[in-house]
Amino acid sequence: MDDKENLVWEEIRTEHIVQDEWIDFRRSAYRFPDGRVLEPFYSFSRKDYVVIVASDTEGRYLCVRQFRQGIRKVTTEFPAGGIERKDGGEQGSEPGPSALEEALGAARRELLEETGYESDDWRYLLTVPSNATIADNYAHIFAAGNCRKVGEQHLDEAEFLNVEKHSADEIEKMIAQGNFQQAIHILAWMLSQRG
Repeated sequence: MDDKENLVWEEIRTEHIVQDEWIDFRRSAYRFPDGRVLEPFYSFSRKDYVVIVASDTEGRYLCVRQFRQGIRKVTTEFPAGGIERKDGGEQGSEPGPSALEEALGAARRELLEETGYESDDWRYLLTVPSNATIADNYAHIFAAGNCRKVGEQHLDEAEFLNVEKHSADEIEKMIAQGNFQQAIHILAWMLSQRG
Protein backbone atom coordinates (compact mmCIF):
# COMPACT_ATOMS: atom_id res chain seq x y z
CA MET A 1 0.00 0.00 0.00
CA ASP A 2 1.25 3.49 -0.84
CA ASP A 3 2.34 5.56 2.20
CA LYS A 4 -0.05 8.28 1.03
CA GLU A 5 -2.89 5.90 1.91
CA ASN A 6 -1.83 5.57 5.55
CA LEU A 7 -5.02 7.20 6.83
CA VAL A 8 -5.97 5.06 9.84
CA TRP A 9 -6.28 6.79 13.20
CA GLU A 10 -5.04 4.88 16.24
CA GLU A 11 -7.38 4.99 19.24
CA ILE A 12 -5.17 5.49 22.30
CA ARG A 13 -7.68 6.24 25.04
CA THR A 14 -11.45 5.82 25.46
CA GLU A 15 -13.83 6.85 28.21
CA HIS A 16 -17.35 5.40 28.24
CA ILE A 17 -19.53 8.35 29.22
CA VAL A 18 -22.84 6.47 29.02
CA GLN A 19 -22.96 2.70 28.61
CA ASP A 20 -26.26 0.89 28.94
CA GLU A 21 -28.58 -1.35 26.92
CA TRP A 22 -29.47 1.51 24.56
CA ILE A 23 -26.17 3.23 23.81
CA ASP A 24 -22.43 3.23 24.43
CA PHE A 25 -21.42 6.90 24.18
CA ARG A 26 -17.64 7.43 24.18
CA ARG A 27 -15.02 10.18 24.36
CA SER A 28 -11.74 9.09 22.72
CA ALA A 29 -8.24 10.31 21.96
CA TYR A 30 -6.66 9.38 18.63
CA ARG A 31 -3.15 9.40 17.20
CA PHE A 32 -3.26 10.67 13.63
CA PRO A 33 -1.10 9.23 10.83
CA ASP A 34 1.36 12.13 11.30
CA GLY A 35 1.85 11.24 15.00
CA ARG A 36 -0.16 14.07 16.56
CA VAL A 37 -2.63 13.17 19.30
CA LEU A 38 -5.92 15.02 19.33
CA GLU A 39 -9.00 14.78 21.51
CA PRO A 40 -11.84 14.69 22.28
CA PHE A 41 -13.62 12.76 19.56
CA TYR A 42 -17.11 11.53 20.39
CA SER A 43 -18.70 8.38 19.01
CA PHE A 44 -21.38 5.89 19.94
CA SER A 45 -22.61 2.35 19.45
CA ARG A 46 -26.27 1.41 19.07
CA LYS A 47 -28.11 -1.65 17.84
CA ASP A 48 -27.91 -2.54 14.20
CA TYR A 49 -31.32 -2.15 12.62
CA VAL A 50 -33.46 -2.97 9.60
CA VAL A 51 -35.47 -0.83 7.19
CA ILE A 52 -38.18 -2.46 5.08
CA VAL A 53 -39.61 -0.99 1.87
CA ALA A 54 -42.84 -2.98 1.95
CA SER A 55 -45.57 -2.98 -0.69
CA ASP A 56 -48.95 -4.68 -0.52
CA THR A 57 -50.68 -6.80 -3.17
CA GLU A 58 -52.07 -3.62 -4.77
CA GLY A 59 -48.64 -2.00 -5.08
CA ARG A 60 -49.18 0.52 -2.26
CA TYR A 61 -46.25 1.11 0.10
CA LEU A 62 -46.63 0.57 3.83
CA CYS A 63 -45.37 3.51 5.83
CA VAL A 64 -45.52 4.41 9.49
CA ARG A 65 -46.01 7.80 11.15
CA GLN A 66 -44.34 8.34 14.49
CA PHE A 67 -42.68 10.98 16.64
CA ARG A 68 -38.91 11.27 16.32
CA GLN A 69 -37.40 12.97 19.34
CA GLY A 70 -34.17 13.94 17.55
CA ILE A 71 -35.95 16.43 15.30
CA ARG A 72 -39.04 16.72 17.54
CA LYS A 73 -41.43 15.99 14.68
CA VAL A 74 -43.83 13.31 13.56
CA THR A 75 -42.31 11.67 10.49
CA THR A 76 -43.43 9.38 7.70
CA GLU A 77 -41.02 6.52 7.06
CA PHE A 78 -40.83 2.82 6.32
CA PRO A 79 -41.22 0.12 8.97
CA ALA A 80 -37.91 -0.35 10.78
CA GLY A 81 -36.46 -1.59 14.04
CA GLY A 82 -33.53 -2.89 16.02
CA ILE A 83 -31.99 -6.33 15.65
CA GLU A 84 -32.09 -8.58 18.69
CA ARG A 85 -28.75 -10.35 18.41
CA LYS A 86 -28.51 -14.07 19.11
CA ASP A 87 -25.07 -13.65 20.71
CA GLY A 88 -26.57 -11.43 23.41
CA GLY A 89 -24.65 -8.36 22.27
CA GLU A 90 -26.47 -5.06 22.50
CA GLN A 91 -24.70 -2.83 20.01
CA GLY A 92 -23.56 -3.11 16.40
CA SER A 93 -21.45 -5.86 14.92
CA GLU A 94 -19.42 -6.37 11.77
CA PRO A 95 -21.74 -7.34 8.88
CA GLY A 96 -21.50 -10.92 7.66
CA PRO A 97 -23.66 -13.93 6.72
CA SER A 98 -24.93 -14.54 10.27
CA ALA A 99 -25.67 -10.83 10.74
CA LEU A 100 -27.68 -10.85 7.51
CA GLU A 101 -29.67 -13.88 8.67
CA GLU A 102 -30.46 -12.12 11.95
CA ALA A 103 -31.35 -8.97 10.00
CA LEU A 104 -33.87 -10.79 7.79
CA GLY A 105 -35.48 -12.32 10.88
CA ALA A 106 -35.69 -8.87 12.45
CA ALA A 107 -37.17 -7.42 9.24
CA ARG A 108 -39.91 -10.06 9.20
CA ARG A 109 -40.64 -9.45 12.89
CA GLU A 110 -40.67 -5.64 12.62
CA LEU A 111 -42.95 -5.63 9.58
CA LEU A 112 -45.45 -7.82 11.39
CA GLU A 113 -45.22 -5.97 14.72
CA GLU A 114 -45.47 -2.47 13.27
CA THR A 115 -48.03 -3.06 10.52
CA GLY A 116 -49.71 -6.45 11.00
CA TYR A 117 -48.50 -7.46 7.50
CA GLU A 118 -46.39 -10.42 6.32
CA SER A 119 -44.57 -11.19 3.09
CA ASP A 120 -43.10 -14.26 1.41
CA ASP A 121 -41.35 -12.08 -1.19
CA TRP A 122 -38.18 -10.64 0.37
CA ARG A 123 -35.26 -9.01 -1.37
CA TYR A 124 -32.01 -7.92 0.32
CA LEU A 125 -30.90 -4.49 -0.91
CA LEU A 126 -27.87 -3.31 1.06
CA THR A 127 -26.09 -3.09 4.41
CA VAL A 128 -24.73 0.37 5.09
CA PRO A 129 -23.18 2.15 8.10
CA SER A 130 -25.86 4.16 9.86
CA ASN A 131 -23.59 7.20 10.33
CA ALA A 132 -19.93 6.35 9.69
CA THR A 133 -18.68 9.64 11.12
CA ILE A 134 -19.79 9.02 14.70
CA ALA A 135 -21.51 5.62 14.99
CA ASP A 136 -20.48 2.01 14.39
CA ASN A 137 -23.88 0.42 13.79
CA TYR A 138 -25.29 -0.75 10.47
CA ALA A 139 -28.64 -0.52 8.69
CA HIS A 140 -29.75 -3.61 6.78
CA ILE A 141 -32.17 -2.66 4.01
CA PHE A 142 -34.79 -5.00 2.55
CA ALA A 143 -37.72 -4.85 0.17
CA ALA A 144 -40.83 -6.94 0.87
CA GLY A 145 -43.40 -7.39 -1.89
CA ASN A 146 -46.97 -8.69 -1.99
CA CYS A 147 -47.49 -7.99 1.71
CA ARG A 148 -50.79 -9.16 3.13
CA LYS A 149 -52.57 -8.20 6.34
CA VAL A 150 -52.53 -11.12 8.80
CA GLY A 151 -53.15 -9.44 12.15
CA GLU A 152 -52.96 -6.31 14.24
CA GLN A 153 -49.99 -4.26 15.36
CA HIS A 154 -47.99 -5.51 18.35
CA LEU A 155 -46.04 -2.42 19.38
CA ASP A 156 -43.32 -2.10 22.01
CA GLU A 157 -44.23 -0.06 25.09
CA ALA A 158 -42.40 3.01 23.72
CA GLU A 159 -43.89 2.76 20.21
CA PHE A 160 -46.83 4.91 19.14
CA LEU A 161 -47.30 4.79 15.40
CA ASN A 162 -49.93 4.77 12.70
CA VAL A 163 -49.78 2.79 9.45
CA GLU A 164 -50.41 4.54 6.13
CA LYS A 165 -50.33 3.34 2.53
CA HIS A 166 -48.81 5.50 -0.19
CA SER A 167 -48.31 5.24 -3.92
CA ALA A 168 -44.83 5.50 -5.41
CA ASP A 169 -45.70 8.99 -6.69
CA GLU A 170 -46.77 10.09 -3.22
CA ILE A 171 -43.50 8.89 -1.70
CA GLU A 172 -41.50 10.66 -4.43
CA LYS A 173 -43.44 13.86 -3.70
CA MET A 174 -42.89 13.57 0.08
CA ILE A 175 -39.15 13.08 -0.47
CA ALA A 176 -38.92 16.06 -2.85
CA GLN A 177 -40.81 18.28 -0.40
CA GLY A 178 -38.70 17.25 2.60
CA ASN A 179 -41.58 15.38 4.23
CA PHE A 180 -39.94 11.93 4.23
CA GLN A 181 -37.04 12.77 6.49
CA GLN A 182 -35.07 9.67 7.40
CA ALA A 183 -31.91 9.54 5.26
CA ILE A 184 -31.47 5.75 5.34
CA HIS A 185 -35.16 5.35 4.45
CA ILE A 186 -34.71 7.61 1.43
CA LEU A 187 -31.72 5.48 0.41
CA ALA A 188 -33.88 2.37 0.88
CA TRP A 189 -36.52 3.84 -1.41
CA MET A 190 -33.98 4.68 -4.13
CA LEU A 191 -32.45 1.20 -3.97
CA SER A 192 -35.85 -0.48 -4.11
CA GLN A 193 -36.78 1.43 -7.23
CA ARG A 194 -33.71 0.33 -9.18
CA GLY A 195 -35.39 -2.96 -9.98
